[in-house]
Amino acid sequence: MVNMRSAHDAPTPDRIRDVAISTFAEAGFDGASLRDIARRAGVSAALIVHHFGSKDGLRAACDAHVIQVLVTDKSQTAGAGASGMMRAALADRERYLPLMDYMARMLTSGGPAADALFDQLLAATRAVLDQQSAAGMLAPQSDAEVTVAVVTMYGLAPLLLRHQLARALGEDGFTETLLRRLTLPLLELYTHGLYADDRLLDAAREALDTSSPERSGQ
Repeated sequence: MVNMRSAHDAPTPDRIRDVAISTFAEAGFDGASLRDIARRAGVSAALIVHHFGSKDGLRAACDAHVIQVLVTDKSQTAGAGASGMMRAALADRERYLPLMDYMARMLTSGGPAADALFDQLLAATRAVLDQQSAAGMLAPQSDAEVTVAVVTMYGLAPLLLRHQLARALGEDGFTETLLRRLTLPLLELYTHGLYADDRLLDAAREALDTSSPERSGQ
């Protein structure tokens, strides 16, 4: 829920946009109406139409703001994945948690805005991995683009599933304790891997080679 006192201090279009972000995040894009947003913002639905043209126009403004704050302004944070975004959210819950909830809605709802957001997150992750590779921190990868996509996906998973993650780990919601518990296991997984030997990797290579299109003639 938006802090209404601080929201009313903002210029009217910004206030409407911030209330819409929280409302869309909670109710979904189809479930939230202009009337709901107007009521929560303390304005008329006609005023929303005046500023944004339509519900779709308001959503586009919300999309652009969330991308600006979480990706463009925080490109290093976004590239760092869940840890950076979670720390930013813990430092300023009132500002960042509604944005993260909205981002989860964007990514799971699909559409051009979600694709643009994911592409920007991929680019931020790629930049970080390129820097780490140049510094000699990364092991050789069989397919660098797949690695970028997987690291981005893993980074987003705790954000998209943080409520379920907190429940599974017995935490009371999104807390600093939850973030601290995630840090070492995640880095252990990236640094040392999960398996103690190459048996599954070798078996996968053999299976992929045996069933390759070149060998099967397909």
